[in-house]
Amino acid sequence: MITVSEGAKTKISQLMTEEGFSPTQDYVRVGVKSGGCSGLSYDLKFDNVMGDDDKLFEENNVKIAVDKKSFLYLIGTTLEFSGGLNGKGFVFNNPNANRTCGCGESFSL
Repeated sequence: MITVSEGAKTKISQLMTEEGFSPTQDYVRVGVKSGGCSGLSYDLKFDNVMGDDDKLFEENNVKIAVDKKSFLYLIGTTLEFSGGLNGKGFVFNNPNANRTCGCGESFSL
Protein backbone atom coordinates (compact mmCIF):
# COMPACT_ATOMS: atom_id res chain seq x y z
CA MET A 1 0.00 0.00 0.00
CA ILE A 2 1.09 3.58 -0.67
CA THR A 3 0.33 6.28 1.86
CA VAL A 4 -0.58 9.75 0.59
CA SER A 5 0.19 12.74 2.80
CA GLU A 6 -2.27 15.60 3.18
CA GLY A 7 0.01 17.93 1.18
CA ALA A 8 0.30 15.43 -1.67
CA LYS A 9 -3.47 14.90 -1.67
CA THR A 10 -4.11 18.64 -1.99
CA LYS A 11 -1.59 19.05 -4.82
CA ILE A 12 -2.84 15.95 -6.66
CA SER A 13 -6.42 17.22 -6.55
CA GLN A 14 -5.34 20.64 -7.82
CA LEU A 15 -3.22 19.24 -10.68
CA MET A 16 -5.84 16.69 -11.72
CA THR A 17 -8.45 19.41 -12.03
CA GLU A 18 -6.06 21.64 -14.00
CA GLU A 19 -5.31 18.79 -16.42
CA GLY A 20 -8.97 17.85 -16.99
CA PHE A 21 -9.12 14.80 -14.72
CA SER A 22 -11.66 14.25 -11.95
CA PRO A 23 -10.10 13.73 -8.50
CA THR A 24 -13.16 11.70 -7.45
CA GLN A 25 -13.36 9.43 -10.53
CA ASP A 26 -9.90 9.26 -12.12
CA TYR A 27 -6.69 8.15 -10.44
CA VAL A 28 -2.99 8.64 -10.01
CA ARG A 29 -0.86 6.01 -11.72
CA VAL A 30 2.32 5.32 -9.76
CA GLY A 31 5.01 3.08 -11.19
CA VAL A 32 8.65 2.11 -11.27
CA LYS A 33 10.72 1.89 -14.43
CA SER A 34 14.35 1.21 -15.26
CA GLY A 35 16.53 4.29 -15.44
CA GLY A 36 17.74 7.18 -13.39
CA CYS A 37 21.10 7.57 -11.74
CA SER A 38 20.40 4.84 -9.15
CA GLY A 39 18.94 2.20 -11.49
CA LEU A 40 15.18 2.55 -10.97
CA SER A 41 13.02 5.66 -11.23
CA TYR A 42 9.53 6.61 -10.13
CA ASP A 43 6.78 7.35 -12.63
CA LEU A 44 3.74 9.42 -11.65
CA LYS A 45 0.89 10.48 -13.94
CA PHE A 46 -2.89 10.83 -14.06
CA ASP A 47 -4.98 8.22 -15.84
CA ASN A 48 -8.53 6.98 -16.34
CA VAL A 49 -7.92 3.61 -18.04
CA MET A 50 -7.18 0.50 -15.99
CA GLY A 51 -4.83 -2.20 -17.25
CA ASP A 52 -5.35 -5.92 -16.70
CA ASP A 53 -2.43 -6.15 -14.25
CA ASP A 54 -3.26 -3.00 -12.25
CA LYS A 55 -4.02 -2.87 -8.56
CA LEU A 56 -6.40 -0.08 -7.61
CA PHE A 57 -6.78 1.22 -4.07
CA GLU A 58 -7.74 4.41 -2.31
CA GLU A 59 -5.68 6.25 0.29
CA ASN A 60 -6.64 9.59 1.87
CA ASN A 61 -9.38 10.01 -0.78
CA VAL A 62 -6.85 9.59 -3.61
CA LYS A 63 -7.37 6.70 -6.03
CA ILE A 64 -4.07 5.06 -6.91
CA ALA A 65 -3.36 2.56 -9.69
CA VAL A 66 -0.15 0.54 -9.63
CA ASP A 67 0.85 -2.26 -11.96
CA LYS A 68 1.65 -5.50 -10.10
CA LYS A 69 5.38 -5.38 -10.86
CA SER A 70 5.79 -1.81 -9.57
CA PHE A 71 3.66 -2.55 -6.51
CA LEU A 72 6.34 -4.91 -5.16
CA TYR A 73 8.86 -2.03 -5.18
CA LEU A 74 6.43 0.48 -3.68
CA ILE A 75 4.89 -1.38 -0.72
CA GLY A 76 5.05 0.91 2.31
CA THR A 77 5.96 4.04 0.35
CA THR A 78 4.65 7.45 1.42
CA LEU A 79 3.94 9.98 -1.32
CA GLU A 80 4.49 13.53 -0.13
CA PHE A 81 4.64 16.95 -1.74
CA SER A 82 7.48 19.31 -0.93
CA GLY A 83 7.16 23.00 -1.66
CA GLY A 84 10.29 24.17 0.14
CA LEU A 85 13.26 26.25 -0.93
CA ASN A 86 15.06 23.19 -2.31
CA GLY A 87 12.44 22.83 -5.02
CA LYS A 88 8.86 21.77 -5.45
CA GLY A 89 7.65 18.34 -6.31
CA PHE A 90 6.39 14.98 -5.24
CA VAL A 91 8.67 12.99 -2.95
CA PHE A 92 8.60 9.21 -2.56
CA ASN A 93 9.66 8.03 0.90
CA ASN A 94 10.29 4.39 0.08
CA PRO A 95 11.39 2.09 2.94
CA ASN A 96 12.44 -0.55 0.38
CA ALA A 97 15.10 1.67 -1.21
CA ASN A 98 18.67 0.95 -0.11
CA ARG A 99 20.00 3.99 -1.94
CA THR A 100 18.42 7.06 -3.48
CA CYS A 101 19.94 9.72 -5.67
CA GLY A 102 20.24 13.35 -4.62
CA CYS A 103 17.22 14.44 -6.65
CA GLY A 104 15.03 11.74 -5.06
CA GLU A 105 13.66 10.58 -8.40
CA SER A 106 15.58 7.31 -8.59
CA PHE A 107 16.55 4.52 -6.23
CA SER A 108 18.04 1.05 -5.96
CA LEU A 109 17.20 -1.98 -3.86
